[in-house]
Amino acid sequence: QVQLVESGGGLVQAGGSLRLSCAASGSIFSFNSMGWYRQAPGKQREWVAGITSGGSTNYVASVKGRFTVSRDNAKNMVYLEMNSLKPEDTAVYYCATTVLGLNYWGQGTQVTVSS
Repeated sequence: QVQLVESGGGLVQAGGSLRLSCAASGSIFSFNSMGWYRQAPGKQREWVAGITSGGSTNYVASVKGRFTVSRDNAKNMVYLEMNSLKPEDTAVYYCATTVLGLNYWGQGTQVTVSS
């Protein structure tokens, strides 16, 4: 069983920053790629960023250069540092992983960016 718990969301003005955290259970964490997704009201959930077990990262074009994903395998944590936030970044943010073919999601954390 894998459990993911996000935290760090909140209300921030445009141009501001937030750091999201995702705490993962399970000793296999260090072997898994992790992803951050978001879902805005009325829109489909979209992939935002990913990090492999070795630390390679990828980002959706809309956040590249503003968001940074990182991980601490010793603490079973994944982070999403978000800078230069825009109103269009407003969404519920989720961390996720796939273990033995099963997808696991956290409960999400709300990020609201005011203009």
